[in-house]
Amino acid sequence: MAAKSRAWFCSIFIALFVVSSISSVTAGDEGESKDEPSSVLTLDASNFDEAIAKHPFIVVEFYAPWCGHCTKLAPEYEKAASLLSKHDPPIILAKVDANENVNKELASKYEVKGFPTLKIFRNEGKNVQDYKGPREADGIVEYLKKQVGPASAEIKSSEDAANVITEKKVIIVGVFPEFSGEEFENFITVAEKLRSDYDFSHVSDAKLLPRGDSLVKGPIVRLFKPFDELFVDSQEFKVEALEKFIEVASVPIVTTFNKDPANHPFVIKFFNSNNAKAMFFLNFSSEQFDAFKSKYHEVASTFKGKGISFLIGDLDASQGAFQYFGLKEDQVPLVVIQENDGKKYLKPNVEPDQISTWLKEYTEGSLKPFRKSEPIPEVNNEPVKVVVADNLHDVVNSGKNVLLEFYAPWCGHCKKLAPILDEVAVSFEKDSDVIIAKMDSTANDIPSEFNVRGYPTLYFSSASGKLMQYEGGRTAEDFINFIKENKDSTGQSQTPVQPEPTIEAKDEL
Repeated sequence: MAAKSRAWFCSIFIALFVVSSISSVTAGDEGESKDEPSSVLTLDASNFDEAIAKHPFIVVEFYAPWCGHCTKLAPEYEKAASLLSKHDPPIILAKVDANENVNKELASKYEVKGFPTLKIFRNEGKNVQDYKGPREADGIVEYLKKQVGPASAEIKSSEDAANVITEKKVIIVGVFPEFSGEEFENFITVAEKLRSDYDFSHVSDAKLLPRGDSLVKGPIVRLFKPFDELFVDSQEFKVEALEKFIEVASVPIVTTFNKDPANHPFVIKFFNSNNAKAMFFLNFSSEQFDAFKSKYHEVASTFKGKGISFLIGDLDASQGAFQYFGLKEDQVPLVVIQENDGKKYLKPNVEPDQISTWLKEYTEGSLKPFRKSEPIPEVNNEPVKVVVADNLHDVVNSGKNVLLEFYAPWCGHCKKLAPILDEVAVSFEKDSDVIIAKMDSTANDIPSEFNVRGYPTLYFSSASGKLMQYEGGRTAEDFINFIKENKDSTGQSQTPVQPEPTIEAKDEL
């Protein structure tokens, strides 16, 4: 559960921070002409394995027809597929409708947690990587051409180095007197494995590099980065150790989140970390910003390597996070720590000299977690009962059979389901052993035992405490039959079969 919670936590925050700063998407036409043949290969469960085995390099988009982001991507993906079909050798782009029941097992196998998800399949599917490139046609083409080329490009001149090593990206360069031997082979192995995340190059003479050093003879790995000390070297060439070096050195001591797209890759890496996440929100235009930033960076440096990652976020760009946490602007400047199990700790209206003390209290375990919750309703007499974070466990563990919906007020599927759940609740009004309930997931924290990946998500808890995610049909009859079959009025545990998690037609978070 911890790994699942961490993965979903990361996807939520990537959406809240990164997607909130770009234009919104509205569902519409697919954007491609129905009269022209598509350059995108359509796959499903019946031909997927055959296609992956046939093509040594193939990109697959897992999409849902109702997904607005998929709709926006479709014409760009089609254009890129047409251009890449002329590449030598051709680069194949494909798509799978992950909303179709026959394809849900594929989506689950490849850990598709949202739409669109793009995966790169190499070597007959033996090597599967996430696509982490642009989402417009020219960017897709440029990114994938690099992906099919050598994992590491040779730098032969200062001009080559200037073109490869930019001020906006992390670049890993291996310096080798000869392009052979164990060190070089391990470097190429790591480059092949991590090429979706980083750009790799190799050079025989370090003097060709920016900030080159005539004394550096190699073998050595130099990681260039647009933050902190600008470059860092390593002479460790064991594969695992080299991967660890790149992972640690490529993340800023303090990640900056504002509206600059150049920072977004580092924001994503921040949330993909296994560490607890300390986030400091303040107004970047305030007079105190420089003092706060300097102090926060100083504190982050002292906690480096102690299981906490640090981010500083501009108030103007972080509205999605404020909505998620239930925060208010008058609490700024404030520090939030989020753990992978969902626990949160807040320090509102913090002063610069309080940050270090508060972090020390956190590491010592003396802080009380914060929980976002609406007030417990004083009147709760509608057929479908309202549940909030502060009484969710009381309701679920009440000794009743509880069908609980996690919803969002803006979710179209939730609005469609509302009258159906009302009908179900009315049908069980005379059964004191059954409760039909709902919780606004945008206004209340969701405990980690509930794997809410989209809206609506429904769970059923029997009177004896058996908890399962509801994956059945969405008619009133479906719900009524399910509850009758699984409800437990005697307190004796039943053992209904738990289906494997699947991706349903849910509104995106």
